[in-house]
Amino acid sequence: MSAVRHRLLAAAATVPLLIGALGACGYGSEAKKDTSAGVAPKGAKTDGLDHVTIGLFGNTTHATPLVGLQTGRFQKELGGTKVKSSTFNAGPAEIEALNSGAIDIGWIGPSPAINGYAKSHGKSLKIIGGSASGGVSLVVDPKKIKSLDDLKGKTIATPQLGNTQDVALLHYLAQKGLKVDATTGKGDVTVQRTDNKVTPTIFRQGGIDAAWVPEPTASKLVAEGGRTLLDEKKLWKDGKFVITNMIVSQKFLKEHPKAVEAVLRASVRTNAWIRSHPAEAKKALNDKLASPDVSGKALPDNVIDPAFKNVDVTDDPLAATLEEEADHAVKAGLLKKPDLKGIYDLTLLNKVLKSEGRPPVSDAGLGSK
Repeated sequence: MSAVRHRLLAAAATVPLLIGALGACGYGSEAKKDTSAGVAPKGAKTDGLDHVTIGLFGNTTHATPLVGLQTGRFQKELGGTKVKSSTFNAGPAEIEALNSGAIDIGWIGPSPAINGYAKSHGKSLKIIGGSASGGVSLVVDPKKIKSLDDLKGKTIATPQLGNTQDVALLHYLAQKGLKVDATTGKGDVTVQRTDNKVTPTIFRQGGIDAAWVPEPTASKLVAEGGRTLLDEKKLWKDGKFVITNMIVSQKFLKEHPKAVEAVLRASVRTNAWIRSHPAEAKKALNDKLASPDVSGKALPDNVIDPAFKNVDVTDDPLAATLEEEADHAVKAGLLKKPDLKGIYDLTLLNKVLKSEGRPPVSDAGLGSK
């Protein structure tokens, strides 16, 4: 191993890992707080609340809340109740914030939602809606990897031990007959858990050969000379799989159903606007990403364009795929078989969809007990 490569790997190893827990497709753990959505509260307070706090990530896979905040749709639906937001960099931190009451509703990946529900024995959260599908790719250094048959002996980055992309890569490698110790990442392929913030730099400097990552990191790697070798959509039926859900604390759902319904309505209407106004939605997304409370920096056109295109917003939580993702984590040895019965409560979402003239969505038999 070269001295340069050794230093890069050592630097990457300093990135905090959540050993034994399922993480998220994020950039760290600190939350940045936004106390203003840019639109003033107006009218009666929803459920008598002064404010509702939502949690999200500064990823294009969280386009729904980012665009909804930037365009004022969440504030409009909440009336006189002020919408606040906290931007997280890792799923466990967002789950902790939900459990402590620091946030009320959150957008999050399937793995931390599953883990949070399982660890609380079904008492902490409910998944109340979908948000995004897709937006995950295996990007490789084309000089080192020419085809999917060239992965053996290579080093592939994922965002975090046990996070959604980590589970997906481990499952894919196992299907190809490649053995990897899930905890250490060592085996026929080296799986290197690396914070998405530094993955493009390590990739550019040759410290990794490939990465299985969400948007916009995947598009950043392509901009650095990488090649998309596999779009994860191709591994799923109809190309659909959950990458972002909406969750709520069970306490908040029980005590403030009108506020939850208002946020769901804003989400559904934001998704409809994103689909019907893609150019404007992409600009709104990038403007929000550039705000100090998210990342403080807009993405260049050669990153935001493909990153936005690769993510499909959806109101359907794609419940069947969440159960399948949980099975993949169990097979990888990262999770004991969870009881997911009751993880969904789509009552309010289906009420909103009906009012919008839309058909109901399914909880795949995992609805409230």
